[in-house]
Amino acid sequence: MKHLHRPFFALALALAIGPAAGAQADPSDGVVVLKSQYSIEETVQKIKDNVAEKHITLFDDIDQAALGNAAGNKVRPSRLIVFGNPALGTTFITANPVAGLDWPVRVLVYQAEDSSVHVAYTDFDWIARRHGISTREKEFKMATEVVEAVTNTLSAR
Repeated sequence: MKHLHRPFFALALALAIGPAAGAQADPSDGVVVLKSQYSIEETVQKIKDNVAEKHITLFDDIDQAALGNAAGNKVRPSRLIVFGNPALGTTFITANPVAGLDWPVRVLVYQAEDSSVHVAYTDFDWIARRHGISTREKEFKMATEVVEAVTNTLSAR
């Protein structure tokens, strides 16, 4: 077996362990990232307010930083907001039960290394492709409209 050259090995290792901490997601990964003009707390509250105004069920608000820091890891502010409309979201599960991995909707609010606040969620067209669902176009479009309506007031204009 031939020896790997160090630069090639370093590149292979970097690819295997993934992006550096604080790196933005690649759009081909199905992740939509928006920069919020608000603090973490304000961003989370605005998402919760938008969810409530639209009569969407708020399932949870998970403070990932608090959990990580309590476990001894240094974690920048990070909150996972979980919400959805069971009548809409479960239609994805009826098309493919494994789609339950991507429902309910999860919106991540996090602070980047430069202290900017970002909001990330999974693109619904990508979710449809991921699970091979081609029979719920209207529902996926509606889900996209909902997550955009919940997050569209956060970005600087």
